[in-house]
Amino acid sequence: MNDTLEKDIARGLLSIGAVFLRPEQPFTWASGIQSPIYCDNRLILTAPMVRDRVEAGLATLVRQYYPDCQTLMGTSTAGIAHAALAAQILNLPMGYVRGENKSHGRTNRIEGRLDPGTKTVVVEDLISTAGSAVETVEALREAGADVLGIVSIFTYGMQRGLDRLAAAGTTNHSLSNLDALLEVAVEQNYIAPQWKERILAFRNNPADASWMNLNN
Repeated sequence: MNDTLEKDIARGLLSIGAVFLRPEQPFTWASGIQSPIYCDNRLILTAPMVRDRVEAGLATLVRQYYPDCQTLMGTSTAGIAHAALAAQILNLPMGYVRGENKSHGRTNRIEGRLDPGTKTVVVEDLISTAGSAVETVEALREAGADVLGIVSIFTYGMQRGLDRLAAAGTTNHSLSNLDALLEVAVEQNYIAPQWKERILAFRNNPADASWMNLNN
């Protein structure tokens, strides 16, 4: 991915408050982990200028890395709108994968037409531990799809996520990442320079809260 684009997307995310950096007052995840960062990429949909760059970027990722793609499938729920908008740019079909089968009607888990062997790319908004993305890939494979890989808006680059993707035999390409975002955040004074290494220490070992006490 082009370094300029990674930083441009990072600037956009910071400008609309889609990424919150609060190292001195960490967020608490459902797991109890204290995190200096929180992402809410749903805000992209309400910011047309940033949204346009993101959707064009996702379409470019598909063209560049998965040129044989025949359909896009969004993760439920955050990836659905982005899959639809990128599919419009690419003139491709799209659908989405539910977290579980519906309890009524046709009890579908995959919404949208998907013939066996269809070359498919998954669209995700955020990759952290990659759990939802990998579950989506597996559901599509069970349905007979030929899953080429994943495109996403942002990745933390956490080792657990990288390991899960590798174990699933799939690849992810993101528009931006934590390293690029922290560079921009320091340049634009969102955070003090000394917090950059502390936040990277969190990324490298999220369960270890010692990043809050590093002497930088």
